[in-house]
Amino acid sequence: MRKLVLATLMAMMAAPSPVLAQQAAPHEQPARYSTAETPVGDLLDNPAARQILAKHAPRITSSTQIDAVRSMPLKALQSYAPEDLSDMVLAKIDVELAKLPAK
Repeated sequence: MRKLVLATLMAMMAAPSPVLAQQAAPHEQPARYSTAETPVGDLLDNPAARQILAKHAPRITSSTQIDAVRSMPLKALQSYAPEDLSDMVLAKIDVELAKLPAK
């Protein structure tokens, strides 16, 4: 009997407590558009973001091959179009994207 009680107590101690499992989630900021994280397709699908891209990188938005890279962020495309997507251009785009409402 004593072994049964001891085994039960040990099992209860090893099991995760539901109270401990309900830790408060950290306060997350709403997702924002960015040249480093947001896929090009998401930027093109948002009229305001598309306008920003057209302003700073018109050759990118008018490219006939843009659909092939819709899943990639602009930063990943930088090596393919270094003149159109220089660090300065991406920084300017990020400044304007930050002004858009969160996704």
